Amino acid sequence: MKVGLDVGGTKTDAVAVDAAGEIVGRVRLTTGWGTDAVTATVLAAVGALGTDAGVDVAAVRSVGIGIPGQIEPGSGRVVHAVNLGVDELDLVAATQPTLGVPVGVENDVKAAALGAFALHGGSGSMAYLNLGTGIAAGIVSEGSLWRGARGTAGEVGHISVDPNGPLCRCGQRGCIEALAGGGSIAERWGRPGPLPVRDVFDAAEHGDELARVLRGDLARGVAAAVRVLVLTADVDEVVLGGGVTALGDRLMADVRAELAASAEASPFMRSLRLDERVELLPTGSPAAALGAALIGAARGAEGALAHG
Repeated sequence: MKVGLDVGGTKTDAVAVDAAGEIVGRVRLTTGWGTDAVTATVLAAVGALGTDAGVDVAAVRSVGIGIPGQIEPGSGRVVHAVNLGVDELDLVAATQPTLGVPVGVENDVKAAALGAFALHGGSGSMAYLNLGTGIAAGIVSEGSLWRGARGTAGEVGHISVDPNGPLCRCGQRGCIEALAGGGSIAERWGRPGPLPVRDVFDAAEHGDELARVLRGDLARGVAAAVRVLVLTADVDEVVLGGGVTALGDRLMADVRAELAASAEASPFMRSLRLDERVELLPTGSPAAALGAALIGAARGAEGALAHG
């Protein structure tokens, strides 16, 4: 049995996975704020799988954690997880002694990429494009993550595609994230509401001019990210996930239309059939938690090999 946790800014999703790869238990907890509270949330989530989901926690052999922020290669140290109030935290050191099993830690988007790959059949190559407050991708080929030389492979959110576009928090203009990130859209919309991106889509359908611009920018940004991922990594497909994808068919119709329109003038782009190579991760999918479980299991296997 292996456990995986997707530690998000508001909720932590935890799953238990059996030897056959089936999810046999799942719980969701509110994520605490700050270093100590995040650690406590991780421990509580593993315990809740036993008390609330009926999982035999004594059978758990590894725990994997997907979490926002940068993960120092080869370690369990998380830095700059600003949405969690964490500047620096060694999650392995903080949790492994209590859990008593190997613990693996990975960036949440990269964990989700592995999980989405497994849910999608686990063969070929795939890019997982996370559309949330920000935008980033994870690239997987035959079950292995491609991290790049410095771990930044997939950071497509900060590729500028419009030098005259809106200012991005990274300092450039017209980045994919500035066009299509949920945080940027909410800021440019500037009107209160629990789901600003949905409000933008609704208002656009009623003729609001600003909303129409923002909705168009979102499609333009996502389509640009899809093109970048296919043209640079030539993945078989790009799977979209993250909070913005709750828009479902409305989002996909816009993105596919943008991809089709951009291919009209280019036989080469038409030959890539990009609109057929993009799809949506089902809402509520446990991809990130499942991917984290796989990362934890790999850490456990490494430990077993190291100890003979």
